[in-house]
Order: sequence, then structure tokens, then C-alpha cells
Amino acid sequence: MNLQKLEETARALLADGKGLLAMDESTGTANKRFAPLGVPQTEDARRAYRDLIVTTPELGQNISGAILYDETVRQKTNDGRPFVEAIIQAGIIPGIKVDAGAKEMAAHPGEKITEGLDGLRERLAEYAGLGLRFAKWRAVITIGDGIPSDGCIAANADALARYAALCQEAGLVPIVEPEVLMEGSHTLEQCAEVTERTLNIAFDVLVRRRVALEGMILKPNMILPGLDCPVQNPAEEVANATVSCFLRTVPAAVPGIAFLSGGQPSELAAERLNAMNVRFKGRMPWALTFSFSRAIQQPALEIWAGRDENIPAAQAALLHRAQCSRAARLGEYHPDMETSTDPATPGEQR
Repeated sequence: MNLQKLEETARALLADGKGLLAMDESTGTANKRFAPLGVPQTEDARRAYRDLIVTTPELGQNISGAILYDETVRQKTNDGRPFVEAIIQAGIIPGIKVDAGAKEMAAHPGEKITEGLDGLRERLAEYAGLGLRFAKWRAVITIGDGIPSDGCIAANADALARYAALCQEAGLVPIVEPEVLMEGSHTLEQCAEVTERTLNIAFDVLVRRRVALEGMILKPNMILPGLDCPVQNPAEEVANATVSCFLRTVPAAVPGIAFLSGGQPSELAAERLNAMNVRFKGRMPWALTFSFSRAIQQPALEIWAGRDENIPAAQAALLHRAQCSRAARLGEYHPDMETSTDPATPGEQR
């Protein structure tokens, strides 16, 4: 393991107020998002959509890293460049999703375990050879009647740690993603309790598996009430609960935390991240940024809808959401950015 190389990659992913773009949807997930829009559920349509993303002008000014899917790594852009090459030329670090998805966990009704460890060492070596510099593994934790169980959390933490150790062995920075899902009627307080328990167990196992914390990035959920909870807390309460939880659970050696959006509306995800970076500026030992998928992609996907003539407008929407996300990372986001036709570049005076 080359710890210096890992630290350099992690720092580059967290530099200049930028964040990560997750464009690693599995074939099934991509097809599910295409279907309501009438987009053909084909490999070529998925390739065309991802071409739209990576060729968006100026995307690298706001995005430091892009998480790809195995299918995309083996495809080319419209002008014949491998996607990995096109991303690097855009000034973005390429990464890869390596888990095989969450499956029903035996003897644990309502809970899931993420699979994909078999053959992972060999796959990581191949990805490193293709120019990828980081990887991602997602575990899902569900809040419900009597769950999550300690057994489910522990099993997923062990898989995350084994994955992370293999990544670092291969020279790839692991993105560790233990996601407490938004689905359900649980309160913000219940989410905080489960997230704190999950992170405590996860970091205990990561340390025991000898994962170098300086060479990884955490990708967690925000502390949120369930989608069906009658009380939806304001951004300031979400910010307080989230950062307070992390200050109790995430070691200072971890260089950065990059939030998943988890299906939050784009504007709300930006508002909540902004509130954290404003309220806790100077009090956090790690960078607090984003690793959004739908919160950056969804408006562009809806505009594109599979039609080439919509690509310029879709790319403009994608860039706008990336700019808003970066502004939230810097604590400079304001709702007025959503209606402005010429929002200031984050980091500049407005």
C-alpha cells in the first residue's frame, strides 16, 4: 500500500471546494429512471446519456471526481474517446462502483447485505490499470420495526472494511458508503441514533481491518426524518444533527465526508449542505462536500429525455446543479441561485 499516493488522491478529490458526481447507476437503476421519460432502455441510450454528462463544458470547475459503472468504463464518447480518457481530459478524477448490489440478508427479514467481494482483488487491479483512482461500495441500512439489527450493521461494516482494505492494496482510494435509507416514517432523532450506531461500528471494523483512515473518504447519509414522517425538520436542524453526529463518530484522520443525496430534491440537498458549512465553519476536522447523483443529474435527465436536440439545455441544467452543489460546499449557496439566469461562480464575489 502506498499511503502517500492514496492521501494525494483523497486530497485532490476534496480540493478547491469541489465535490463528486455519482454517475454509477446500475443497468437496472438507469433503466428505471429512463422508463418514465420514454427513453429507450438500451445500452446505447445509457452510453448517450453518460456522454452528455462527461462532455458538459466546464464541469471540471465544480466536480473533482466522477464515479462510473463498469459498463461505462468500457464504452466510448460520441467522438471515439474512452470515457475514462474523456473524464481525465475534463480535469476530473475517474472512479468506479465495485459492489454487486444489496441483496436480501438471510435470517434478517427486511434487511440487506451488499455483495461483490468475490474476485474483487482482481477487478480492482484491472480498474487501476485502466486509469481509475478511487472506488465506491454502498451498504444500505433500513430503519423499521425492530431493525436495523446489530447483525446487519456488523455484516455490512465488515464487507465495507474488507472492500476498503483491498482498494488501498490496489492503490485506489475507497469511498465508504454506509447509507441509512430515507424511506420510512422514522423521525430525525431515530435516524441520528441509527446513523451514530452504524458509523461507530463501521469505524471500529475499519480500524481493525487496518484501513488507513487518511486514505479513504466517507460517503454517508445526512441525518433526516423519513420521507413519510409528518415532521420534516428545517435545514438548520438537519445541519446541527448531522454534524453533531459526525463529530462524535468520524475520526479526524478521515480527510473528507462526501454526502450522498439519497433522493432529496436538488435544492433541498444544496440548502442542507450549505447550512452545515455555514454553521460549523472552522469547527470540523474534515472537509464536508457532496457526492450527489440525482441531486445533480435529475433535472438534466428530464430535459434530455433521450432527444439529441435537448442536449445543450440538459448540459446547462447539469452544470447549474454542479455549481449550486459547489456553492453549498463553500457555504455560499442561496436560493436566489435557482432563479438567476447568470449565477456567480462559487468562490467569486456576488
